[in-house]
Amino acid sequence: MTRSKTRMSADERMDQLITAAVTAFAQSGYAGTTTDQVARLAGVTQPYVIRLFGTKEKLFLAALGRVCDAIEQVFRDAGARQPDLASLGQSYESLLADRDLLLVFLHGLAAASEPAVGTVVRDRFDRICKLVRELTGASPVEVREFMASGMLLTVLTAMRVIGPDPETPGCALAELMSTFDMGAKDDESPQ
Repeated sequence: MTRSKTRMSADERMDQLITAAVTAFAQSGYAGTTTDQVARLAGVTQPYVIRLFGTKEKLFLAALGRVCDAIEQVFRDAGARQPDLASLGQSYESLLADRDLLLVFLHGLAAASEPAVGTVVRDRFDRICKLVRELTGASPVEVREFMASGMLLTVLTAMRVIGPDPETPGCALAELMSTFDMGAKDDESPQ
């Protein structure tokens, strides 16, 4: 008896490769990841990855795009429920649970000296800032503070201070963490 294999559609295969790329780039960064590592994670050959994406840079940009799309979607969903900074901040907690997404974002920032990566990172960061402002009506100063807090939380997640399987923070980090109340309303948040 022979079994027929169900072939993945091109979109499904692309999705599988981008998912593998997010995992690989989160672990090793842009410079430290090879297309062969991504191929092995996806269960395909390295030439197949190159055939679909052309270069490691384009593969990284696809992974970074997925991450930024996820951030924007989380904020859009939160803004649709309650269009304020507190709601968007609470929604960011769901992203803190996926360390790989946030690590790819940080690796994108770190690789911004690469011209194509830098262009995309600046554009996507700008889009996220605009989206926060459009959804909430926040002032530029409020958006700056919101984004700064989000970046700090992202870094703390990368450091494994918060997020899945956190390590016990030192006294100064514990004190810093006590200033965050992701569930606070705007009028309760620290100034």
